[in-house]
Amino acid sequence: MAKKVAVLVVNPVNGSGLFQYLETFFENGIPFRTFAVADTTNVKTNSGLRLQTDDIIASLKGHEHEYDALVFACGDAMPKFAENADKPYNVDMLSVIKNFADQGKTIAGHCAAALLFDNLGIAQGRRVALHPFLKPVVKSCIGTDEKAVIDGNFYTAQNENTISCLLPELLKVLK
Repeated sequence: MAKKVAVLVVNPVNGSGLFQYLETFFENGIPFRTFAVADTTNVKTNSGLRLQTDDIIASLKGHEHEYDALVFACGDAMPKFAENADKPYNVDMLSVIKNFADQGKTIAGHCAAALLFDNLGIAQGRRVALHPFLKPVVKSCIGTDEKAVIDGNFYTAQNENTISCLLPELLKVLK
């Protein structure tokens, strides 16, 4: 049986990246549920397209055990994260990501996802793919120049243009 995936959708999200994950999961029969990292299910893509997620991050908190994997869909909200780090939805997001890691579950993401994993201390010593601008700021992860990297239960892609390099390997663990 396919594994169930929780997809974190920041606001605004990189639509190109998000849709690659969702279409791949849909086309391969991978059950997933989208959770807005916001206090509403209504979010936008970085190009302004409005989306409605299945639920909000607060509803996932405490229910991580119901999912086998987590995907962090990065977006233009990352620069806003520092401004809003104390907002309940961002606190919940960090807690959820940490809980998935503590349970040893599959965690995937692109662009700045590895920076979050690094800041949470959940991927110490792990090789990661991340946006080239972020490579110098990761501390406990090993930033690479690779398009996609799998290290243990962490699946990372450099950006939305390299998610396609990651998806075949991610599907192998989700099917």
